[in-house]
Amino acid sequence: MKAAQLEKIVVAALEDIKGKDIEVINTRKLTPLFERIVVASGDSNRHVRSLARNVEDKVREAGAEILSTEGEEAGEWVLVDLGDVVVHIMQPAIRSYYALEELWGGKGPERVRRIADAAA
Repeated sequence: MKAAQLEKIVVAALEDIKGKDIEVINTRKLTPLFERIVVASGDSNRHVRSLARNVEDKVREAGAEILSTEGEEAGEWVLVDLGDVVVHIMQPAIRSYYALEELWGGKGPERVRRIADAAA
């Protein structure tokens, strides 16, 4: 499955159960390891774990493979590796501390911002 298709599935899965501040960073020109990073926030350990599980479920339903999942025990930061797309779901304090968007995305034209909680 192509990265753009995986990205749509992941973003929809995150939006489906109220993932917050969803951002997609195109890393194709930065690394050969993966094409996209999706970063989202969850309100609590339970919410972060639920978001990760929903991403896994929707990806499997679409017939794609999940290479690995890390961090489910603590629920502060869960990483779901889908190969061409890597998903980071974090609690806001952890996300702010590690600032992955700044590390990988900066403010360049390849960066795409999506706000899932615009209605809130």
